[in-house]
Amino acid sequence: MVLEQLEQWAPDVIGLFQELGATGACEFIAETSHHSLSFLFSRAEFNEQVALQEARIQRLFGQQPTTFRNTELIYMNELAGHIAWMGRHRTILCEGLDRHLGARSPNHVYAPPPRSIPEGAASPRLLLKNYRLSDDIAFRFGDRNWREWPLSAERFAQWVNQVNGDGHVVNLFMDYETFGEHQWAETGIFGFLDALPEKVFDVNPGQNGFLTPSQVTAMHSPVGTYDVERPMSWADSERDLSAWLGNPLQDNAAAELYRLEPAVRRRHAEGDPYILEDWRKLTTSDHLYYMCTKYWADGDVHKYFSPYDSPYDAYINFMNVLDNLRQRAGE
Repeated sequence: MVLEQLEQWAPDVIGLFQELGATGACEFIAETSHHSLSFLFSRAEFNEQVALQEARIQRLFGQQPTTFRNTELIYMNELAGHIAWMGRHRTILCEGLDRHLGARSPNHVYAPPPRSIPEGAASPRLLLKNYRLSDDIAFRFGDRNWREWPLSAERFAQWVNQVNGDGHVVNLFMDYETFGEHQWAETGIFGFLDALPEKVFDVNPGQNGFLTPSQVTAMHSPVGTYDVERPMSWADSERDLSAWLGNPLQDNAAAELYRLEPAVRRRHAEGDPYILEDWRKLTTSDHLYYMCTKYWADGDVHKYFSPYDSPYDAYINFMNVLDNLRQRAGE
């Protein structure tokens, strides 16, 4: 859920985030304002959405983000170069994939290859998700068939502590909805979270602690380069773009959506104050996610999140709304 929706529908949640920000131990990170795939289709729109999100974070929490996370952790060298060119973000969060790491650990700070950074720009630092430990919480925590169930905070803290000597940091990235939706209260997830900080400190006193992303990259230098030529993400077993793009429904919907951008901007400039925001709501990646036609485990996950009976229903509904926007834009 993007900040705009939280402001409208859950102001109490915004208040909790403001309390967290006031502690000084919480960092708010930049991303696209509408959780979009705009970097892949329109750099101008991407730049505007990032600026919109930064302005909202500044207004709500009094912070200027210096860490960036692209939608669904989508990342490649080209993104690092663009973020370096923008010049506002010193740190990027992304997935730590074995196929790019090889035998290396995700528990270090990395840098993009120098060839991807524009001349004269400062190279951002990369923090890589430890997907094994993250998924233990996000996906496996409530699974009674998992051999580690039930997972205690003490045991998880021991796993984290084992990184000492083979890494500087453990990055746990997961959706906010993990807590209370993916993992219901009945699983014990909230008690686990309550106990975890104390257990992390106690398992190795003086050696373990918690840092914000910016603090990590200020404290530790990159140990090497993380070279990602093709886009990757944190979604599905492939960890690529196939959760949102790749089948004819998704590709057609995305192409038609961004093809309409110039007409929408013209109509907005001519006096339709709502059309650009209405179009941007369609850029939210979830619409394409619902059109996924995968089978087996990944397909089950897509169906779980989708409000539609089928990917084809999702496509038809999307294109009907897009057609309405096309008429408003005079196309």
